[in-house]
Parts: sequence; structure tokens; C-alpha cells
Amino acid sequence: MITPELLAPAGTPDHLETAFAYGADAVYAGQPRYSLRVRNNSFKDVSALGAGIARAHELGKQFYLVSNIAPHNNKVRSYLRDLEPVIEHKPDALIMSDPGLIMLVREKWPDQPIHLSVQANAVNWATVEFWRRQGISRVILSRELALNEIREIREHVPGMELEVFVHGALCMAYSGRCLLSGYMNHRDANQGACTNACRWNYKEVQHSHDQTGDLIASSADPVETFEPKEILLEEPNRPGSFIPAYEDEHGTYIMNSKDLRAVQHVAELVKMGVHSLKIEGRTKSTYYVARTTQVYRKAIDDAVAGKPFNMDMMNELEALSNRGYTEGFLRRHVPQEYQTYEQGSSFLGTQQVVGTITDADDRWLTIDVKNKFAPGDQLELITPAGNLRFSANTMENRHGEAMAYAPGSGHIVRIPKPANLPEKLDFTYLTKVFPENSAS
Repeated sequence: MITPELLAPAGTPDHLETAFAYGADAVYAGQPRYSLRVRNNSFKDVSALGAGIARAHELGKQFYLVSNIAPHNNKVRSYLRDLEPVIEHKPDALIMSDPGLIMLVREKWPDQPIHLSVQANAVNWATVEFWRRQGISRVILSRELALNEIREIREHVPGMELEVFVHGALCMAYSGRCLLSGYMNHRDANQGACTNACRWNYKEVQHSHDQTGDLIASSADPVETFEPKEILLEEPNRPGSFIPAYEDEHGTYIMNSKDLRAVQHVAELVKMGVHSLKIEGRTKSTYYVARTTQVYRKAIDDAVAGKPFNMDMMNELEALSNRGYTEGFLRRHVPQEYQTYEQGSSFLGTQQVVGTITDADDRWLTIDVKNKFAPGDQLELITPAGNLRFSANTMENRHGEAMAYAPGSGHIVRIPKPANLPEKLDFTYLTKVFPENSAS
């Protein structure tokens, strides 16, 4: 049994540092022009990427450069020129999907390791074997695979490293190959500019018809009242096959996938010999990176040690904002014991970050406030050394004056230092724990 790598997202240097502090073995980041994350990407130049690669290597970790767009001719022309100074910093692998760019990299830098991106849609062992023969060192398998299919690929191609996504956002299109954003907003998802149009809140608008019969917006005032709707959709060529849709005051989200959560399958993936378990989320917060990395680090370590799965890890991930959780395609029939978790207790999560620690002495923790909280709230410190729940009965401002609550971002407060606090408080988050069934 091998211990798989835990691979975390790094949209910024802070994300990189957080991921490594909470136990990641490697991170992935990309140049905006050539990866599928243009937004919230701080690795815009060679110096930033070079610093990130150097920091990873200083810590004995890995740094993978994402280079997985579907390039048109103009990007092919500039690709090798823009990549060359990054290669000089020695990224541990390039994550690529386009056969043409892979060919160019193999010709110019034959010793550079290449991982095949999930965007290449590898869904069978023959495809994986093909890429092994092209010199690819790792294949990131499509998210549309079941556990038994992953196992079969592992058995047929034992000489290829395999990587599997275990957590994060899912796309309704095949491994993200979607045209909706490009059609509606002229921002191509396959060039890294997805606007997540499938997840927007759409509302009904009064309309009429023009002379050609097309729908046009009416000049009348929009309808102010709203009645929840329950709709069954039927496709004419499939009579009797129904798709339920629900519309409330927030809109209808028929195209909006739940988020992937596969922590309960880590042990089985470890037994299969999967080499890397990957967390999605280069545009998510550093708190998201901290919490997911912490949970999946424990899941991997427990699995390697032969410990039974701890269902508390499912609840730990409920603390994060999510769209409801799903196992994706890993299993088609979910056991009853997991079904309550599939729905998720709240889209906002069971916890909320309320501050970060800026200082600590023998008596007080100084908090840079992010969201409102008050004395008596149930709190939890999330730290790389472990988490600690407690309640603070008093609070004061920086002048020592008592406060009834911390109003929100921009305020600095102090709360009594809890017992059993870890000595190092770097990369620590203070969260408020919502009472059961109260988060919304």
C-alpha cells in the first residue's frame, strides 16, 4: 500500500502556504493565460510562479503548473515563449490536456514530467495506456468514473500514476467542457474565463411577442409577488421519464450541480493504489483550503494506518459553504447511512469564519474580525495542530473597554485565551459554530 499524495489548490501564495501548513504534499497553480482559472489567480507572472515553486521545494513539497486550456492558434504561437522562463524554475510537473502542446513540450523539454489534465477526459484503461506510451507520467482521471472503473484502470495499467478528484465543485458538462458561459457572456470556459452561468439566479420577466413571434421583454413593471413552483419536466422523445425542478424565491437551479465529497472513499482509493487525491478550488478562500486539506490529510493517514472511517469527517466538511454534497459518479446506489449527509444541513455551512488571530499573550487572543460574533457564542479555532472548541464569556476592544459583540470586518477585539491552545497560531481561523438546524 502506498501513501497517496494530497494535492491542494493554490490560487495565491497565501493559499499555497495554508495548504502546506495543513498537510498538503503538493499544490497546483497556473498562468492565467494558459490555465482554466483566470479569475482570482495571483500567479500572473514568472516571478510569482518562481517564488511559489521555490517555496514548495524549500518545504520539501511539490508544485505543479497547470497548463490545460484548449488553445487556439494565437495561444499556440506564444506558448513555448511564455513557458520557457517558468520551466527554468523547475516545476515538478506540467498539467496539460492538448495533444499539440504536449507534443511541443515533449520536443523542447523531453525530461519535463507531464500530467494529463482531467480536461483530456481519460475514462478507460486503453486511453491511459496510450498516454503512458507517449511519455506522460500521470493521468488525472475523469470525474465521470465509478470506483470499479478506477480499479480496473489501475489493474490494466500498473505503470501509470493515477490522480483522482475527491472534493470540490462539479460541472454539469463533461469534465467542464461547457459552452454556456461563452454563449451567454462571451467568456469561454475552455479558455479559463467561466462565469458559472449555470449557477446564477434567474427570475421570470413579463414578456410579449414581436412581429416575428420572438419573445421580448415587456415594458410593464416586473411581477413583485412570487409563489413557489414545483415542476416536472418531460422530454417529448422520452415519455414517462420525468425530471423534477423546484423554484423558490431564490430562483431555479436545474443546471447547478452539488459539490463533490468523497472523503468516505479515501480508504478504498488508497487500497487501489491511486497516487494522488486532489481537492478542487483555486478560486475558493484560504479557509476552504485549510479545512479541506486538514480533513483529507486525516482521512489519508487513517486509511494508511488501517483505522476505520470516522464519520465525523463528513460533519467537518459540512462546516464549509457548499451546494449540498454528492459522491458524483463514484457510486450509483448510496447506502442509507450516507443519505442524510447527501442533502447537507445548510448551503452556508454549519460554521462561519469570524476572525483571524493577530496576537496572543498569557491572557488574551487579539482577533481581526471578519464577521459578527458575541460573548457566549460557540467558537472553534481551526489550527494546523488541531481544532479547539470553546466559548468566550467576555470581549473587549483594543482599549480594554467591554463590548457586547464584535460588529464585523474592520474591528479588532480581544477575547480570553482558552486553555490547551497550540503554541503556534500561524494560519489559524476563528469560526462561529451555528446551533444545530439554525444555519441558513
